[in-house]
Amino acid sequence: MLIREDGAFLYTLPSVVDDIDFKITHIVRGEDHVTNSGVQIEIFEALGGPVPLFGHFPLLVGADGNALSKRIGSLGVGELAAEGYEPMTVLSHLAKIGTSDPVEARASLDVLASEFDFAKIGRAPARFDPEDLKRVNAQLLHQYDYATVKDRLAKLGADKGEAFWNAVRANLVFFKDVQDYARIVDGPIEPIVPDAAFASAAAEVLPTGAYDATTWQAFTNAVKEKTGAKGKALFMPLRQALTGMDHGPEMGALFPLIGEERARKRLQGQAA
Repeated sequence: MLIREDGAFLYTLPSVVDDIDFKITHIVRGEDHVTNSGVQIEIFEALGGPVPLFGHFPLLVGADGNALSKRIGSLGVGELAAEGYEPMTVLSHLAKIGTSDPVEARASLDVLASEFDFAKIGRAPARFDPEDLKRVNAQLLHQYDYATVKDRLAKLGADKGEAFWNAVRANLVFFKDVQDYARIVDGPIEPIVPDAAFASAAAEVLPTGAYDATTWQAFTNAVKEKTGAKGKALFMPLRQALTGMDHGPEMGALFPLIGEERARKRLQGQAA
């Protein structure tokens, strides 16, 4: 059927006319269109137009193996952007899912195009897992240098310089997460102090003056000597007091950005 009873054309014929008009050479679509491709090849031949090369890729299914519905609005490009996914994250995922290549972040379309090969596309349905998309987004952010993100950091009020970006980028899943780490640097945050005596002892040996890349190790060595704590018992309560978090960026890079004044107040249990 090419024309409905009311005179409206189904896409089958008009799309072939458009393809001939625009000199389309390759058509790639889901394997659910294989039968349509057969019909359209006959229409190309009947109209005397050159027949494009057709390729068909397996359909996406969910992580549970069930079909993805077109009505799942959360998978729209606009919705993904609103959640914080980078454009190249979505493109990288689409270019690699269902192929023999690992699903990994790529920084540009040129790289994706250079790696694309129809022979890499498998026949089994490709499984879409939102956690994979998050992983790829994190990979991409970890590749960005400071110059690439400087303006974006400024728009979020989180441009604390190159040292800050280099300290936190490996912990980002979404770019907006950088605001949480900017608050750790600027404050105020509520410190977590499970052992006030330990924190007070740490405050007594807190270095004074300007901090640099060597200060954290010198500080922790001093706390270890004073309290006898080591390993997790040493590092976890210091991180909790200084950042208000149980995990995060390397403290050696973050500590100089926090500075003596805020560090001292936080070790004393004060919001700073």
